[in-house]
Amino acid sequence: MEAKLSFTYDRDADILYINKCATYAEQESEELGDDVIARLNPKTGDIENLEVLFFSTRLLRSDLFELPVTADLRRIVES
Repeated sequence: MEAKLSFTYDRDADILYINKCATYAEQESEELGDDVIARLNPKTGDIENLEVLFFSTRLLRSDLFELPVTADLRRIVES
């Protein structure tokens, strides 16, 4: 079963967190560029969390906001 995404914004740090799971110590971190940090599964290399730094100021710079990742979004069908 695919994980649901959760979005959390930390106003004090100005970071948007996009999570497929809770973060954990074993995750590896990689900067994807443009102040976006990916937290990776150490075994598979899959992105499990994204941290978008300076989120509010990035929205003020442009009307277009892109993340340097691809996504396969599908509607969740409850059974």
